[in-house]
Amino acid sequence: MSVRRRHTLRALSVATAVVALAAGCSSANSGANKGGGGAGASGVLTLGKPDGPQTNNSNPFLATSAGATLGYRFMIYEPLVMTNQIRPTDKGDPWLATAWDWESNFTKLTFTLDERAKWADGKPLTAEDVAFTFELLKKHPALNGNGIPYDGIKVEGKKVVLTFKESQFVNQNKIITTYVVPKHIWEKVKNPETWPNRTPVGSGPYKLKTFTPQTTTLTATPTYWKGETKVKELRYTAYNDNSAATTALANGKVEWSFVFMPNYKQLYVAKDPKNHKLWFPSGLGVHGLWFNTARKPFDNPALRKAMAMVVDRNAIHVQAEATLYPEITNPTGIPLPAGDSFLAPEYKSATTEPDVAGAKKILAEAGFKLSGGVLKDPSGKPVKLTFTDPAGWNDYITGLSIIKDNIKQLGIDAKVKTQTAEAWGTDVATGNFDATLHWTNSGPTPYDMYQNIMDGEILQPVGKTSQLGNFGRFKSPEATAALKEYANATEDSARTKAMNTLQKIMVEEAPVIPTAAAPIGAEYSTKNWVGWPTEEDPYAAPQHTQPDALEVVLNLKPAK
Repeated sequence: MSVRRRHTLRALSVATAVVALAAGCSSANSGANKGGGGAGASGVLTLGKPDGPQTNNSNPFLATSAGATLGYRFMIYEPLVMTNQIRPTDKGDPWLATAWDWESNFTKLTFTLDERAKWADGKPLTAEDVAFTFELLKKHPALNGNGIPYDGIKVEGKKVVLTFKESQFVNQNKIITTYVVPKHIWEKVKNPETWPNRTPVGSGPYKLKTFTPQTTTLTATPTYWKGETKVKELRYTAYNDNSAATTALANGKVEWSFVFMPNYKQLYVAKDPKNHKLWFPSGLGVHGLWFNTARKPFDNPALRKAMAMVVDRNAIHVQAEATLYPEITNPTGIPLPAGDSFLAPEYKSATTEPDVAGAKKILAEAGFKLSGGVLKDPSGKPVKLTFTDPAGWNDYITGLSIIKDNIKQLGIDAKVKTQTAEAWGTDVATGNFDATLHWTNSGPTPYDMYQNIMDGEILQPVGKTSQLGNFGRFKSPEATAALKEYANATEDSARTKAMNTLQKIMVEEAPVIPTAAAPIGAEYSTKNWVGWPTEEDPYAAPQHTQPDALEVVLNLKPAK
């Protein structure tokens, strides 16, 4: 499995992940880096992912589209504001909007647009286009992946004014990074929720040149309103699996990717130590074991907490994640040190060190009994469960194997079942599972992670597709109230109180067992292109399926 992106809907495409595994090498890239000055000299940048054959769909709002899975939608469509995905609290950079002003406790937002912006077909990008885009998201929930509760949308001269009935403090970045579509094209679409948009027209520096299930090629737009680009062509190749993608990276056929490698130093870096680089920063999101709390006995918080207490996160960090994903060391799930300032006082010194004796005590107090090495629930039934994840996602499968061994110490019998990514995505979304490793959303605070896991406002019954999260069907009025309080608070003290409540629920009721911090990482080569984001120069996330990938491409220059 490749590194998964934060957006939960990617599970349906599958997957942030992310990333369904995929289809054979394309001959289109076979000679890209041979001889002459390489791809940099020819202006070509090659990208690849193990997501399998793609279907021709460039609808930028659908997480299941090829544009979203491969990441090229961000090269065609642009945001109003460009934010840094690994530094989400930093002020964004002006993009289609030159200014954005929040008023009235984040219930009113005014955009001032850059008058230079225009579409690839030469038409000007106007306030009417921006207002139309927000109306589109308001009218079509399937396109509104972030579930933003838009209310008033008005054009005032060359500005666009949005109003909301409740504070959008927690949704600031999601709203200002909305990418805009042209009204003169989309207003003619009868059903934008299913429209494949096979000849996309955006304001970005690239347009779709050719599409096949294996390779998608974008070419630079000579009239890009921000000026000429150094990278003249982008070639995205979908590989069958991690192994094929890793091989392509190692031999130089692919210059930019994110794919999990259990032995990246030998498989990738050692093939060209001078140029083969990788950087895996993390945000405030996690990967974790999601329980289906609508199924017995996993509806019992004591069972979930006890399992959380015996999971060996360090073993997962070393054996499953090859130390690429930062280790989770706090039971709240908040990645450290990024989330240090959010930790509740009672958890400042807490650790995730396995505590088998403590876990057994909790189970006994809750009425569970260990008989003949088998844990039985309060009704007398043996505790059994099935872990599921897509075949080929080696880090997740290894992680499940570790957890299986860990909980065996409690007398719990578990088995691991693999599926196709598509079947798994459907089962996760509809609640047809016992427990599964999956990622969470992330954002400028831990709110996004907790909201994704615990919000009753997005809870769907088993059998009905959950689009926005809470895949574990977790019911907690207290958590839902705390999330709402955090989102609507007007003072930091109220937010701190709500955040502390959410941490306590996470630790005591364990709807998800956090297993690793979610990195937004990538592998890249400096042989032909330089200017990549690094730990020393973290101007953007390095992963090419993130919105700020466009900023990365525009920053690249041919290597000398």
